Amino acid sequence: MNKEREAHVVLEGDARARAMPSGAFAPVSVVVPCYRCAETIDDAVASIAAQTLRPAEVLLVEDASGDDTIGALHRVAAAYGTDWIRVIALPANRGPSHARNVGWQQAQQPYIAFLDADDSWGPRKLELQMAALEADPEIALIAHQMQVRPRGTVLPPPRATVGVDIVGRGTLLVRNPFPTASVVLRRDLPFRFDEEFRRSEDYLLWSQIVLSGYRCAKIDQVLAIWNRRENGEVGLSDDFDAIHRGRRDLRRKLVRQGLLSRYEYLFASTIGLANKMRRTVVRGLRRRAHAPA
Repeated sequence: MNKEREAHVVLEGDARARAMPSGAFAPVSVVVPCYRCAETIDDAVASIAAQTLRPAEVLLVEDASGDDTIGALHRVAAAYGTDWIRVIALPANRGPSHARNVGWQQAQQPYIAFLDADDSWGPRKLELQMAALEADPEIALIAHQMQVRPRGTVLPPPRATVGVDIVGRGTLLVRNPFPTASVVLRRDLPFRFDEEFRRSEDYLLWSQIVLSGYRCAKIDQVLAIWNRRENGEVGLSDDFDAIHRGRRDLRRKLVRQGLLSRYEYLFASTIGLANKMRRTVVRGLRRRAHAPA
């Protein structure tokens, strides 16, 4: 069902945009987990509102931040219209996986897109992804490339010809090819984020989808950015040792579920160990380079 690196070309975005009726919406629900994001949520939602093909609804899931985040979300919703943005306030903090699952459960559109509250989309992201889905309706999940850039960076326009690669199981053994903020998937997929995983829970979900035989794809262009953190801020993704442990647990779970063979497990584990060693060496060299003379 999945053919690794089988490529096709999406309709040219400009042509499709001209063909879309005025005021049309993408059949997409955008789920944004929100935790202490009062300072970044405006930029995130502005990038959704700026889409050349806007999603039909946006769900801001407030994960019991305990600060002024909930007020900021209601302010943003009022500015854009509560008929377009819904604020879902959770009673207790249970992490981004639970927040995304709640949004997924309450979404009303056939497709779900994810955006983190501190990241931003380029304006043609959904237009190009929906064009790819229209060209190949069997695709169950489609992502695209992302880059780390300073907040406020304007992405260059996409190239005229947009390539789409089908991603098979071999890629998932080596790396996570699907940045969460790039993903659009079918709402009716029989999977959810594993709320017991605090790291690599997205990688686990994408692996379950691909290894179960669903057709998954990736656009060969940068259509969103991770906003670069400032003032030495760190996040869950910066703890490489914890990520390594999470990916080890991920592989073991996939084996128990019958989605990964023992040979594939050993291969993926070897790649994971090599990546950990490489990161350790790189971090050591960086520390030496910044150490006082």
